[in-house]
Amino acid sequence: MSGLALLETERLVLSGWRLEQLPDLVRLHGDPEIARYLSVSGEPWPEARADEALRHWIDLFETRHLGKLRVTRKSDGVLLGRAGFGIYPPTGEAEIGYALFAEHHGQGYATEAALALRDWFFAETADDHFIGFADIGNAPSLAVLARIGMVPTHIETEPSGLSCQFHIYNRPDIND
Repeated sequence: MSGLALLETERLVLSGWRLEQLPDLVRLHGDPEIARYLSVSGEPWPEARADEALRHWIDLFETRHLGKLRVTRKSDGVLLGRAGFGIYPPTGEAEIGYALFAEHHGQGYATEAALALRDWFFAETADDHFIGFADIGNAPSLAVLARIGMVPTHIETEPSGLSCQFHIYNRPDIND
């Protein structure tokens, strides 16, 4: 999967990460505005943490066909951020997530990527649902979850210490 386009939307290309793209992830998760929603400490990720995450995402894609993907703009190849599926450690459920550089907020990119990922998930996996969650103070991220049709379930403190609103999206019934 490394670096190959997994899916495309009208404006975006979602592709796998390669190890040599580590500086891009350090820049993304090293941004204090992004890092504040990644853990209760809000500390930007150092290179070692980003390297660990990148290797995990690559492995997760190779072993489970899930993982966080690079999101680039189709028109010019600019890196906008990342989006994809992780595994929520306490339950083992697939979990959708995304993070975009601040200069790309408010343009519908996160929603466009999340919609494509939602549809891809049910076409490519046998799972009956996935979850998503966001810090209760992260209104834009919560709005993306709502826009793709996710249903709020509960508020919980997730493993990194953030108080998050959890959502679920169940596989659509083909008889509906």
